[in-house]
Amino acid sequence: MLSFLLWCLLFVLCWPLALLALVLWPLVWLITLPFRLLGMLISWPFVWLAALIWLPWRLMRH
Repeated sequence: MLSFLLWCLLFVLCWPLALLALVLWPLVWLITLPFRLLGMLISWPFVWLAALIWLPWRLMRH
């Protein structure tokens, strides 16, 4: 909701820039998508390893 209000403010102040941002946002999202997927693929093994290390402690806690 905040991003929409900021876009409306930008539209009032400078409508060509707001329309350009509206058109370019899907392209920016598509360009950054592989980097986000790569970040998830790198972080998942570390999350799994941390869960494996903490498993005995969690089992003894219950």
